[in-house]
Amino acid sequence: MENRLEVTFEGDHILVRADGDKDFLYLERLWRDVAAACKKYNCFNVLGIANTTTPVEAVEGYETPALFQQFGIAQHYRIAWVENNDDARDMIEFISAVLANRGLPGRLFDTESEARQWLLGSD
Repeated sequence: MENRLEVTFEGDHILVRADGDKDFLYLERLWRDVAAACKKYNCFNVLGIANTTTPVEAVEGYETPALFQQFGIAQHYRIAWVENNDDARDMIEFISAVLANRGLPGRLFDTESEARQWLLGSD
């Protein structure tokens, strides 16, 4: 699968499509682009839909809070994330736990519908 990162404004949320192999540089680009779009559109609801072929290493995932701090991602953000590849889900669960332990936003969902419901209050 080709690496893809698309960050678009959808009116009431920022939509992130993040497919392919992931590494620290990919994460850095992803969260930089998300933060820039959120600031540009003054919209801090983020829906991420991913199909990861190769997840980041644990040490890279552990650095995600530093990226959030670097790009100003804090409590005013609501981040709902869906990982469609079950083989990559464990790493996203780890990152979600790291963020939660530091009081940072981000929840992992099984389906896009569940994520949208939590993020926006409707399907």
